[in-house]
Amino acid sequence: SEKLFMDMADRLAEDGWRELGYNYVNIDDCWSAKQRDASGQLVPDPKRFPRGIKALADYVHSRGLKLGIYADLGTFTCGGYPGTTLDHVEQDAQTFAQWGVDMLKLDGCYSSEQEQAEGYPRMSKALNTTGRPIVYSCSWPAYQGGLPPKVNYTILAEICNLWRNYGDIEDSWDSVLSIVDWFSAHQDVLQPAAGPGHWNDPDMLIIGNFGLSYEQSRSQMALWTVMAAPLLMSTDLRTISPSAKEILQNRLMIQINQDPLGIQGRRIVKEKFHIEVFLRPLSQAASALVFFSRRTDVPFRYTTSLAKLHFPGNAVYEVQDVYSGKIIGGLKTGDNFTVVVNPSGVVVWYLSPLAPPGRLLRQPGHRGGARPIVL
Repeated sequence: SEKLFMDMADRLAEDGWRELGYNYVNIDDCWSAKQRDASGQLVPDPKRFPRGIKALADYVHSRGLKLGIYADLGTFTCGGYPGTTLDHVEQDAQTFAQWGVDMLKLDGCYSSEQEQAEGYPRMSKALNTTGRPIVYSCSWPAYQGGLPPKVNYTILAEICNLWRNYGDIEDSWDSVLSIVDWFSAHQDVLQPAAGPGHWNDPDMLIIGNFGLSYEQSRSQMALWTVMAAPLLMSTDLRTISPSAKEILQNRLMIQINQDPLGIQGRRIVKEKFHIEVFLRPLSQAASALVFFSRRTDVPFRYTTSLAKLHFPGNAVYEVQDVYSGKIIGGLKTGDNFTVVVNPSGVVVWYLSPLAPPGRLLRQPGHRGGARPIVL
């Protein structure tokens, strides 16, 4: 109901979320009446949204936030409500703009491959024609398997701001792992497609719900951050636990996620003992490293060096542990170090180069020598 979305807007505005960049309140499926009106326009459910979507948008805007809405390029939405068939694309875009909507997720249930190929670009043009800035989230690639040749990421990047590549997330660790596995397996295709204004979307953060442990919650936040994923929470902010809130409000993690270069990270190491390492290049020659354990038994002591992770051979870094805040100064590329990674957990590092005067450091890219010094 409108009260739920107003409550969420209040929480975003009053509990420190808005200032960290969580500024969209997004309505998902099932918000509309079961029928369009006599003029063919979508109308909100009169019982749950008695004052209409425009009034809700006005309230959300009054709290310094933005409103997102859901539609489906098909006969029906996935939940069985009126869809946006091709003859309604322009009308619905105008309706959303008139209501003051700031983001549209366009799903793809009950539509054919041909209708999607025509409809997704057409909605992009229709949204732009309204003159209102509306972020456009496309589900198109998820319905076509997420990979070339059926999915053309060059075209997607031109018409969509973000897109769902893969299936819906569920409130479980297995679901998170399946998404990470798919994104890692196909990172050579997916990673180059992402950048400022056009993002791969592995689906929502489920931190704060029921399916993830504390360690798993920290892992999802870190893995989504290193994948340059849009951070879209799906949890009740009225009852969220302090620990989940602390994870979602980690300032350095959000800074890494929102890095202006917009380069999506990659998995660079997959060890046989179930430790994986992800690297994301950042602006100012900085980097983020995620050491991720798929183990379910005990904490694992993982020893490596920046040289083994292909950092420049002559570089020196200051390292900050993103979750603990601990700082390691003067870490040389060849220095061995050990991180202790909890089962299903992560250690996340933010690395800033300490460059000699007049010397530029390159981004991690080639192998250097190792010097066996344990920190």
